Amino acid sequence: MNAEGILPMPHIIQGGMGIGVSNWRLARAVSLRGQLGVVSGTCIDTLFVRRLQDGDIGGHLRRAMEHFPLPEVSAEALRRFFLPDGLPPGKQYKLLPMWQQNVSRAREQITMLASFVEVHLAKEGHDGLVGVNLLTKVQMPNLATLYGAMLAGVDYVLMGAGIPREIPGVLDAFAAKLPGRIKLDVEGLPRGESADLHLDPAAHFEGSPPELKRPRFLPIISSHSLAAMLLKKATGAIDGFIVEGPTAGGHNAPPRGAIQYNERGEPIYGERDEANFEEIGSHGLPYWIAGGAASPEYLAEAVAKGAAGVQVGTLFAYANESGLDPALRRQVLETVRNGEVDVRTDAKASPTGFPFKVVELEGTNSMPILYEQRERVCDLGYLRTAYADGSRIKYRCPSEPVGTYVAKGGTVDETQGRKCLCNALMANVGHAQMREDGPERALLTSGDDFSPVRRMLQDRDEYSADDAIDHLLSGILATTV
Repeated sequence: MNAEGILPMPHIIQGGMGIGVSNWRLARAVSLRGQLGVVSGTCIDTLFVRRLQDGDIGGHLRRAMEHFPLPEVSAEALRRFFLPDGLPPGKQYKLLPMWQQNVSRAREQITMLASFVEVHLAKEGHDGLVGVNLLTKVQMPNLATLYGAMLAGVDYVLMGAGIPREIPGVLDAFAAKLPGRIKLDVEGLPRGESADLHLDPAAHFEGSPPELKRPRFLPIISSHSLAAMLLKKATGAIDGFIVEGPTAGGHNAPPRGAIQYNERGEPIYGERDEANFEEIGSHGLPYWIAGGAASPEYLAEAVAKGAAGVQVGTLFAYANESGLDPALRRQVLETVRNGEVDVRTDAKASPTGFPFKVVELEGTNSMPILYEQRERVCDLGYLRTAYADGSRIKYRCPSEPVGTYVAKGGTVDETQGRKCLCNALMANVGHAQMREDGPERALLTSGDDFSPVRRMLQDRDEYSADDAIDHLLSGILATTV
């Protein structure tokens, strides 16, 4: 922190990976090193109640819940979900109601609480920077998740997987104790009609809501043209950009123009999909480069050419502090040590329609024979799409049972190859739902390039977030000595 009390601009942003991979422990470890630690806000409410049902090992959730400004909400969450001895073997987790356009105040509040707890724990005991990462496409929980994070004093909001044009205005509104509102994407609405999502802070407090710090906003973009559009049309201030290439893990932007595929069915990216960093830098805002950027050489070169730094996902995803199930992490690290890890950009897997990177790993739903054995079920519903059915808004997901999806106006073709990411990503972090034939299987996502992980394993069997940061910063330090 400098003399004015302002934290320096971080060179490293830790990616907001998956459901709970970027957990509070990982974000806190990165933040303590003066970099930007990031928690994933996606499905944080379901992850929170499953952690409570698993007994809140270490008591961390309950400690953070004591600081939530609505104590009655914390008390009710404990009454409904906390199991001191954990969930009995073979039993199913209790579910939250699925999100829709209009939900109860209690449904908003459990999401606010979950987001608050994750950010509070990441920020606990230090003054480093902490961000929250959300997916624009997962619209319905986002307002409550953002408000809960702001109640905990989150410093940055990062959003990709869509065009988050309205989010800056929401942050402004919440900071000013005003309602936040965004447009809800609804398929089949008649021309001229629209629907929206809203959250009013005043509805949750008997007196005036607290004044909150407005976090900085960093949209995750794939092109300089999108940067220019957001600066022109966003509803509030943009504070910088994360520029993500198609080698980054998770959801990728689709290729520009007519999509072509290689022999493995992966979308082919070309020159049109390469961002012009000079154009992005010309706006005078800081930017970080993501996707294949996890090396000390790349970071040093990026900074030398004008970037603030890099965003790194995969390297941190396999660090000890990440939320990945330890058995899965060990399995991947062993594969990295013994040979190549196969990562495929699956154009069909995600119900969102965005290409999604999948790690081909034995025993997971990346194996077609295993996924075909799974009985389709949609009981979390975060990736459902809203559609108009006459005067009503309903919801469907191409990963739900085929007959159900078709009965809602979808087509069989749209269901082919679609995987239930909601349940699989919960399994990735050790909170798989139990089914009649056993627990849900994992489905790992990762960036294309595992060489940074391989470099970290040259003289060790595992590594920490500290080890990863030391490695990444070594290039910067070498240029300043």
